[in-house]
Amino acid sequence: MAKIQLNSEEKEFLTQVCRATFTNPFSDERTEIDIRLSGVSPAASESLRINKVVDKVSGWLQNFERNGKANVTYYGGEDRELVEKAFLFEVFYRFKDKFDQLILNQIENGDTPVKIPFLSEVLSSLMHKGLSEELSRRYFALGFQMRRAFYFIKQSLIGNSASMKSLRLQLWNNVFTHNIDFYNRYLWNKMEDFSTLLLGETGTGKGTAALAIGRSGFIPLDKRKKSFEESFTRSFVSLNLSQYPETLIESALFGHKKGAFTGAIENYQGVFDQCSPYGSILLDEIGEVSKPIQIKLLQVLQERLFTPVGSQKKNRFQGRVITATNRPLKKLRGEGIFRDDFYYRLCSDIIVVPPLRQRTLEDPSELDTLLGITIKRLIGRPSPELEIRIRNIIDTHLGPEYLWPGNVRELEQCVRRIFLKGMYSGDDAINDMDLEQTLMNGIDQGNIDSYRLTSGYCYLLYQRHQTFEEVARRTGLDRRTVKKYIQDWKGDVVE
Repeated sequence: MAKIQLNSEEKEFLTQVCRATFTNPFSDERTEIDIRLSGVSPAASESLRINKVVDKVSGWLQNFERNGKANVTYYGGEDRELVEKAFLFEVFYRFKDKFDQLILNQIENGDTPVKIPFLSEVLSSLMHKGLSEELSRRYFALGFQMRRAFYFIKQSLIGNSASMKSLRLQLWNNVFTHNIDFYNRYLWNKMEDFSTLLLGETGTGKGTAALAIGRSGFIPLDKRKKSFEESFTRSFVSLNLSQYPETLIESALFGHKKGAFTGAIENYQGVFDQCSPYGSILLDEIGEVSKPIQIKLLQVLQERLFTPVGSQKKNRFQGRVITATNRPLKKLRGEGIFRDDFYYRLCSDIIVVPPLRQRTLEDPSELDTLLGITIKRLIGRPSPELEIRIRNIIDTHLGPEYLWPGNVRELEQCVRRIFLKGMYSGDDAINDMDLEQTLMNGIDQGNIDSYRLTSGYCYLLYQRHQTFEEVARRTGLDRRTVKKYIQDWKGDVVE
């Protein structure tokens, strides 16, 4: 039959829907597209905006179907692509809640893949629109992958600061590249060759970021079992390399055969064997490994083959490699700790997980958000009352310019300490060492008031000279005022 051609109005609308389908959901560009499609105010909530877009697209496609145009086989070239992507958008959001429930069911069920009760319904809907069964199945798997990625990135990496918004955007691109259509055409089954290096201080959440990547890989459908070939709960394994002595790292990575060395009383699967073909492996503290181990890892990354200790058999590794370190990259490379060839094999993508002090500087409410999450996790329910109480204690004892050297992990322990003792004075060892930098940061950023600046300066002088009298002499303040400033900064100081 002769192909139908879209008119200019239809093509304009479907082009916007196509852009919405494949634009990073954590990007400003996607927000702008949704606002344009929905017609709502930019101040409208994300959920309202999305719902309005979905309603508009669904209504438009229903009218399309009434006019006998709702089949991709009626179109050719670019028109077919636009119509196909609009159908995918509508189906994806129509079954969004069921995808979300499937994620929760799989988490609860663990490593055994769960049945997909709505699989036939989705496939029938897509095939009714003219898509082949094979393509419909792949689009279903892609839709679930997108929903998983959105779930794990959004739910586990919370915060409205600019740096956290950027982190979520980068993680999505790490999974789907800069364009999902490009990913769908060329790379959906070839991502194992793209390694990722996560940088960030201790306690920032590099492991959480790695988990979000690791649980978001493409997993094919099992046609016979009406489930996915594998549970995404099996798709991520991690190994902290700093926990192993040099003599055991190779075994932890590649495994060993029984009798390979003293103490090898049975066969052992290393982390590369434990990683599924659809999964990712996190090698944490990669900056701690020696150059001989770097060479062995480089061989695995280049050839995708490894040999367990004491074995002659080569095993194939099919997953992705994610590495992480809290050491500065310039130091690792500048001091020759990283071999250049090893670095270049790790750096397909480099993502920096921001420190807490940067997040709270960009958005002071970030601290309240994290406090709320931590308190809810500890007591099992939200408690605005506790949030206010703990925030007041933090402000009183630490002040707004506290650097949070232990980052989110320190904040979690801070809440626990306040639960137990009613106060938290910070990390003293780091505080004393970084006090001068703290004051300078407060001045540079303009977020330290005159009282905190003066009390901090008095305490800095007291650290150096150890008497109130000398601090008073240097500042031109009387002894009683100096003592009050110092005690307000650091608690009781007896002289």
